[in-house]
Amino acid sequence: MSDDTATRSGGTAQEAQRYCFDLVRGADKDRFLSALFAPDDRRADLMALYAFNVEIARIREQVSEPTLGEMRLEWWRGELEMLFSGEAGDHPVLQGLDAPARAGRLSRQGLENLIEARRFDLYDDPMPTLNDLEGYLGETSSSLIQMAAWILAGDEAGAAAEAAGLAGVAYGLAGLMRALPVHRARGQCFLPADMLAAHGIAPAHVLSGRWSEELAAVLGELRDVAGRRLEEARGLSRSVPRAVLPAFLPVALVDLYLARLRASAGPGMLKTVRDVPQFRRQWRLWRCAMRERF
Repeated sequence: MSDDTATRSGGTAQEAQRYCFDLVRGADKDRFLSALFAPDDRRADLMALYAFNVEIARIREQVSEPTLGEMRLEWWRGELEMLFSGEAGDHPVLQGLDAPARAGRLSRQGLENLIEARRFDLYDDPMPTLNDLEGYLGETSSSLIQMAAWILAGDEAGAAAEAAGLAGVAYGLAGLMRALPVHRARGQCFLPADMLAAHGIAPAHVLSGRWSEELAAVLGELRDVAGRRLEEARGLSRSVPRAVLPAFLPVALVDLYLARLRASAGPGMLKTVRDVPQFRRQWRLWRCAMRERF
């Protein structure tokens, strides 16, 4: 390789890293802030993984019909096949994933499962049951924690798999409830149809924007499920290697989110995202990182 080629390659790698950092910082602040606690030699790999998640998750809002979304998902699947065959492609996220893929720190199956799970997002079908919802979150939120842990610690991360599964469900449930106005605006209902039916309402009730005691009860039950999954995950914290803590750090914010959702329960939940100020999130992440806990 000539000096000129090496310079151009280095510049391209730097541009890819910058793209991933900027994308995650703008679209997934919790994981961005958590990744800052990762070792220097793993941080860019984490950002590339999280950037991939952002790219897949935002397809629904970028296309006008499901067929176009399906095409984009298939494009990413094809690019992953090339990536794991040694060709990173031109997209900066794929270039960012090249190093961990070559080093064996990236799960191709995990990435493909993430693509497949996001296929559900393209359509307006209601989430059938709580079990289906937890399965969906297992393939998205939990899988992301597991893949991030693998980037950080390799085989050692296997000990944290059960905790990651539970922690991802807790974080995912809190996120879905916070994003209720966003999903409702685009005609989606992630609240399980079986839970709604148990209280005598249907997804159409949620999509109409009508607040009711029945809807409040369903959201209360989901907050309880998220809280239980969080406590179950924390109960397994001794099985989580210290090296993978940055992968789990976003889960430290679940308490804050659930408290905010509980305090603001009412009609406004269907119209405005219930968020927590960034300074509170940063403080919580810093404290948990220093105490090596989530």
